[in-house]
Amino acid sequence: MQIILLEKVVNLGNLGEVVKVKDGYARNFLIPQKMARRATAAAVAEFEVKRAELEKAAAAKLAAAQAQGEKLNGMTVTVSQKAGVDGRLFGSVTNFDIAEALSKAGFAVEKAAVRMPTGPLKTTGEFPVSVALHTDVVVEVTVAVVGEAA
Repeated sequence: MQIILLEKVVNLGNLGEVVKVKDGYARNFLIPQKMARRATAAAVAEFEVKRAELEKAAAAKLAAAQAQGEKLNGMTVTVSQKAGVDGRLFGSVTNFDIAEALSKAGFAVEKAAVRMPTGPLKTTGEFPVSVALHTDVVVEVTVAVVGEAA
């Protein structure tokens, strides 16, 4: 299916590009998320009319993400979980827990933005975690996992 991208999509293209993707990807994800539209002649003409305002909105999103990234970069967030004597957690610290801790600290971060390359954290200690605020803005945050007595 041919679609017009309404914003930058990782590994696919930038705003305004017409790309060919699988039907299901377009129908089930890109179009409902308002990231793309079907590339009909009318849609292409309408996009060209709205292109300037869409680019302006994309630039504003990027600037807001960069400003938030400046404040968030290098920050340490403490998450408390029940742990055994040896430092292993009963359960784990997931991206949801980290996003919740960042929200309490005053940063609006979705759990999907928290990227944990090694999976959930299962021991106490300090771990580096990346937070993707925008496709072009990825910052490092240190998560300090503290054990509570069980």
